[in-house]
Amino acid sequence: MTKIFCDIADIHLVKKFNKLNLVKGFTTNPSLMRKAGAKDYTSYSIKILKITSKPVSFEVFADNEKEMISQALKICKWGKNVYVKVPITNSKGKFMGKVIQILNEKNIKLNITSVYSATQTKKILKKINKKTKVIISIFAGRMGDVGKDPIPELKKSINLSKSYNNVDILWASTREPYNFVQAKKINCDIITAPPAIINKIIKFGKSFDQLTKDTVKGFLIDSIKSKFRI
Repeated sequence: MTKIFCDIADIHLVKKFNKLNLVKGFTTNPSLMRKAGAKDYTSYSIKILKITSKPVSFEVFADNEKEMISQALKICKWGKNVYVKVPITNSKGKFMGKVIQILNEKNIKLNITSVYSATQTKKILKKINKKTKVIISIFAGRMGDVGKDPIPELKKSINLSKSYNNVDILWASTREPYNFVQAKKINCDIITAPPAIINKIIKFGKSFDQLTKDTVKGFLIDSIKSKFRI
């Protein structure tokens, strides 16, 4: 069963989507936090945690190992449902294996982010135990944006993680509702999606005939509103 997480940091939307049984958790990142208007990273994150007891991922934003570890040790104390999001490399491309290993050894739940290949997944798995929960976020949508098929890398990563009951593979950077269907077909553990896409997933099941009528109706309404004449 592929779980759906909501990729959002806006307080009002967290409240709304937390009420949905379909949504099993939340993912955030510094960009989403900034967009939501967060001024203080810690206090804003704690506001989110007061709303939900579902898993929530908060990302470190340091760019070196020492500071990443320091930030992670603070973030993990915010709540029992917190996953600390750590990028697989820093901005210079250095593998953060040391950070992953140290935090994993301290039994801190991790979400390893910005992953693009099964080779990277393999490197992560070599740095973790088989007890502490780890999410590996593979950026499927961004692969598609540059003309690469994400499915083979996701499949390989899912196979590599099979012997790790503590590891979930997550389909990240979701671009369209159909990605949920694709994720389910390959037995991906989690897909994270923005609210607009989750709202469409909720409406799954319309027939082709109904889709045709809805589409034509939409064009008709717009033409009437525009007062078009030929």
